[in-house]
Amino acid sequence: MTAPTRLQQEIAERILRMVREDGLEAGAWLNENSAARRLNVSRTPVRAAIDHLARQGLVRRHPNKGVELLSAPEASADPGASADATELTMVKVAQDRHGGRLPDEISELELMRRYDLGRPEVQRLMARLADLDMVERKRGYGWRFLHEPRDQSAHDERYRFRLLIEPMVFLEPGFSLDQGWIDETRVRHEQTLSQPWKESSAIGFYEMNADFHEGLAAASGNRFIHSAIRRQNQMRRLSNYDWTYGYERVVVNSREHLQMLATIEAGDFQLASALMRSHLQRAMQLRRPDGLD
Repeated sequence: MTAPTRLQQEIAERILRMVREDGLEAGAWLNENSAARRLNVSRTPVRAAIDHLARQGLVRRHPNKGVELLSAPEASADPGASADATELTMVKVAQDRHGGRLPDEISELELMRRYDLGRPEVQRLMARLADLDMVERKRGYGWRFLHEPRDQSAHDERYRFRLLIEPMVFLEPGFSLDQGWIDETRVRHEQTLSQPWKESSAIGFYEMNADFHEGLAAASGNRFIHSAIRRQNQMRRLSNYDWTYGYERVVVNSREHLQMLATIEAGDFQLASALMRSHLQRAMQLRRPDGLD
């Protein structure tokens, strides 16, 4: 049996904390998609965290029905590990990395001093970044960032590559998108549009955005397209956590995604392809107000 990652353990504890806050008792039902939206993370780590809770005997999966809470969890022995605080620190790391204030390699001690954190908090932070393919542990000591700081030429090259690939997703002969995925994705976007925006919201927004593009790539049925888009999501994750385009761009992005979903449901894949091209072209033209693209 594979041991859970630190990210999965952290999300599992956040789910249990959510259960306690909601006053749920044994026999209540949990929903993965709702949990992902409330915790501002993608569905994949939530699913893995729930599998971890199931192995502990706290929940049970029922096919086509949901996840049943088997026992009400007791208060955690370590309730101080605030997920919101971790996510806010991730945003600060993104800002400092792309502002040239963090080097390619850094020690835990330097991170503790810079962000006024204890070692457990820093270890939790870096484990989260490592699970998201942002950093890797160096041999023996310290951490290494896996992607370069912002570079305008790399930004433009990335979008030109995506313009070559993503509009073609809908035109692949095997393209097929499950209605359940469409419904869940629409709900996540509508939730984003209805909830107040705060600095740490950039993380949940990016993960929703990444799931949208990766889900469409997976629906193409072409493993090479899917692999390429997944890799692109990994490479741009940290820069998107440092969101500087304002809530107005969040609204535009979400509405463009919703328009594509409606077009897919109508079966007009040529129009969906054209909408994706326009969507990426507009995103490519964005320039950060701080001039650090």
